[in-house]
Amino acid sequence: MEHDRIAVIDFGGQYAHLIATKVRRLSVLAEIRQPEDPVEAFEGVSGIIISGSPALASFGDESDYTKAIFEMDIPIMGFCFGHQQIALYYGGKVEHTRNEFGFATLHVQGDSPIFRGTPAEQTVWMSHYDTVTELPEGFEEIGWTTVEGDEEIHRNAAIADHERRRFGFQFHPEVDDTQYGEHILRAFVLEVCGCRPTWTMERYIEEQVESIKRQAGERGVFLLVSGGVDSSVCAALLIEALPPGQLKLLHIDNGMMRKDESRLVIEELRRVGMGESLHFRDASDTFLAALDGLTDPEQKRRAIGETFIEVFEQEARSLGLEDMLLGQGTIYPDTVETGGTKRADTIKTHHNRVGIIQDMISEGRVVEPIAELYKVEVRELGEKLGLDPRIVWRHPFPGPGLGVRLLCSDGTPAPGHDPAAHQPTIDAIARPHGVAGVVLPLRSVGVKADLRAYEQPVMLWGDASFETVERVAARIYKEISGVNRCVWDLSGKGVTSAEPLEALATRSRFDLLRQADDIVMRALERHDMMRTVWQCPTVLVPLCLDGQGEELIVIRPVLSERAMTARPAELPRRLIDEIGPELLALPGVTGLALDVTTKPPGTIEWE
Repeated sequence: MEHDRIAVIDFGGQYAHLIATKVRRLSVLAEIRQPEDPVEAFEGVSGIIISGSPALASFGDESDYTKAIFEMDIPIMGFCFGHQQIALYYGGKVEHTRNEFGFATLHVQGDSPIFRGTPAEQTVWMSHYDTVTELPEGFEEIGWTTVEGDEEIHRNAAIADHERRRFGFQFHPEVDDTQYGEHILRAFVLEVCGCRPTWTMERYIEEQVESIKRQAGERGVFLLVSGGVDSSVCAALLIEALPPGQLKLLHIDNGMMRKDESRLVIEELRRVGMGESLHFRDASDTFLAALDGLTDPEQKRRAIGETFIEVFEQEARSLGLEDMLLGQGTIYPDTVETGGTKRADTIKTHHNRVGIIQDMISEGRVVEPIAELYKVEVRELGEKLGLDPRIVWRHPFPGPGLGVRLLCSDGTPAPGHDPAAHQPTIDAIARPHGVAGVVLPLRSVGVKADLRAYEQPVMLWGDASFETVERVAARIYKEISGVNRCVWDLSGKGVTSAEPLEALATRSRFDLLRQADDIVMRALERHDMMRTVWQCPTVLVPLCLDGQGEELIVIRPVLSERAMTARPAELPRRLIDEIGPELLALPGVTGLALDVTTKPPGTIEWE
């Protein structure tokens, strides 16, 4: 049937495809468009949504696009950078005045249909540097924001020209952390644009099955299957599309799996009927050799991704399957964080987006049927395909495995590390709440305003509640340049000195991390938190605290649905009391901390 359509213009923001996904969850077809597409490409759509961007509107970045869309007689809505572009086109002003990351409170004013039925105050999610400082003629402010602990009001956070049906929001309605974001999208798509809800997941399955059949033809597909949610759902979809014998599965133990992970994965795949076409390869020695001497996160990720392909090709040759297509359970966050769209910044290179695979994609040799979905949609798809809930609801586990949770170091502090320079600001923010803190001499990967942020964390300690620590952390990474993450000391000792240690990706360090991860995961299971906590990386950091030990263990429990945004999850005190002594008793461990960072500005994984 002919569906009503919303066009989403992708300016390279982290959430462009998330907008499309959220629209599709309203049962309305959303299609991605590029900023330079001719205006004819938008004919027949019911409305347009303009995404955010790593560009700065205040500096005129990305200003050369098809502005004729603004003359079309259809509703247009913009988020963040898109909001700023709407203001600029109609004569407003955008300035580089302040930045905000994470939660803010939106104060609604007036009676805009876009907010009808929502409260006057509501939580929204910010990630920006620029601000609309002057409104164009015909526009009105329909909302402004404040941040707890900051008396300054952020004007023009929501604007509208109701006559021309133009709406702009500095915050991100598309992310799960914006309290009434789905209401805003629903009001725009179903009421303002008048779209009929005719798009379903069943329809998505039908279209992907047809697409797989067309791409594969008579060729077989060799799927790298980790046993995680994404690759298992991808396997189920390929089984739906391909006849018996045309799909082969390969599970690789890269030496960076969780404790007993490969054995459990193979048993589970066989139990659900995928064992007949399953092949296994222990390539741990090969992967460890590829990581030897590497400390930079990007180099580690590339080495892991390239080694996966080397092992895949070796296995394909040994089985006589050289002409088969490579199947991957890539989902959209993998693509966008690797700078996989034209304007997106590279936050971190995922193992399934290294150069070799990009070349294979351009040659049409890769099948990725769930590449436009997020984790919550992948799980919905898995349920529709009849997969066991134990597979569908597993915690996400990255393809590089523990390789991105084992930080490596050459023993030198992070470039520009100067703890004394930041100490007065940390003290001014933290001490009124009974909290102390210090900048740590290393870096982790983060994301700020759709840009990669490879910056330093701050260690916090003191007698304070989890909510207080969250608020202190939010102010620290908002107000201190070069900081993108905060961790909370669980040892109760605090920190007087912190020195990085030389440490590489060795089997013994992976074994230590495996043991620590197993302790944490078993505790989550005992306390029935595996469904409450969306994901819980355990991170090993080569850091000597107060002249003792070699490793800091950081626990990173988060609440999320799609991994594009996340909030730190509070762990019960009794759980921490159980695992603390066991973790601190591991050989060489000097401290234990809880990551209390939102995404943005810190990514879920540390590398």
